[in-house]
Amino acid sequence: MALPPPPPGDGAAALPLPPGTDMTGICFRDQLWLNTYPLDRNLVFDYFALSPFYDITCNNESLRSRQIHPLDMSQLMMMTGMEYVLSEVMEPHLFVIRKQRRSNSDKVDHLLAYYILDGSIYQAPLLGNVFASRISRTMHHISKAFSIACSKLEKIGNETESDAAASESKTQKEAVDFKELIRIDKILVTLQKKLPPAPPPPPYPEGYVPPSASEEKAPDDLLASEALPPVIDPIIDQGPAKRPRFQ
Repeated sequence: MALPPPPPGDGAAALPLPPGTDMTGICFRDQLWLNTYPLDRNLVFDYFALSPFYDITCNNESLRSRQIHPLDMSQLMMMTGMEYVLSEVMEPHLFVIRKQRRSNSDKVDHLLAYYILDGSIYQAPLLGNVFASRISRTMHHISKAFSIACSKLEKIGNETESDAAASESKTQKEAVDFKELIRIDKILVTLQKKLPPAPPPPPYPEGYVPPSASEEKAPDDLLASEALPPVIDPIIDQGPAKRPRFQ
């Protein structure tokens, strides 16, 4: 017979999830119980039975109803069906409980695992889910790395455009500097007009005769004539041996 749907509204009235489903996203902790009883290998199963991870149809519940310790392996090995066993213990911090299906005294099929860490109960994820999560995260990082590499390659391919933009900005900067030079020249011309004219040169001392323009030019002509080689006639000054003979 199917269970009726949970009533809408209050979340506290909602039915718990059936045991065996994926409940890795939830955590159970009963602080009142932890303050009352010690958490050890003898009482850890009673604490686990309070959580939503516990299946009341297991063989351990049958042993509890008969006042037998629910983790008694000598009794569980004589039964078949669903059971919980305590696989790892590190008192009082860590307890690992394994859910399994027993076919006979020697054959069991492991189904799920739960661990109690410092009083909080969790469902351990399946190995396939762990691998799927790791692969998905790895693919995400690889895809992100390729996206970054593609963006870098696009920047390298657009170097010509960036060079053109840089040259344009440089031309604009030079134009701005040229205007600044013109402005400074205008300021200097304005200041020069405001200053008084330069005074005349002082007079020559008494008895000194300044040289005329022809006298100043004569030494230059003399130096030029000394520097030039003498003009040689190509026929007369070559000597009798070099003269051409006419018959």
